[in-house]
Amino acid sequence: MKYECTLYRQEAQPVLSIRRRVSVEALPGVLGQAYGAIGAYLGELGEQPAGAPFTAYYNMDMQDLDLEIGFPVGRELPARGEIQASHMPAGDYASVLHEGPYTQVNAAYDALTEFIQQQNRTPTGVAYEFYLNSPVEVPEQELKTQIVFPLA
Repeated sequence: MKYECTLYRQEAQPVLSIRRRVSVEALPGVLGQAYGAIGAYLGELGEQPAGAPFTAYYNMDMQDLDLEIGFPVGRELPARGEIQASHMPAGDYASVLHEGPYTQVNAAYDALTEFIQQQNRTPTGVAYEFYLNSPVEVPEQELKTQIVFPLA
């Protein structure tokens, strides 16, 4: 698959998120629980997400993933319990769209890493995945995952 990578700059983006440490095997259940909890809280606030759900990966230890699971929101919203109010930081980002099963996303990561090296840029070490559609709604070959690396 041919990947088109891009660079862009963005302002700080408010988010509501839940931080978790989890093994890759437990990931689907943890993501579903976290998105459900944040979605319910947004509903109570009378708010809608301002974009696709995301997971930020702060490491790639498949037995002990350090994750931030959440939604971008349109304005600062209050935290509650395990749901934290934070931001995607302002700055430069590199991005690529992966179409297909989540299990095949590594090729997109490799393409994005190579692109960043070609641009003489350095990733911060955090990786965001934005899930533009749902495996509940489309076949896995049609899944769209936007992979985004903040740049130093």
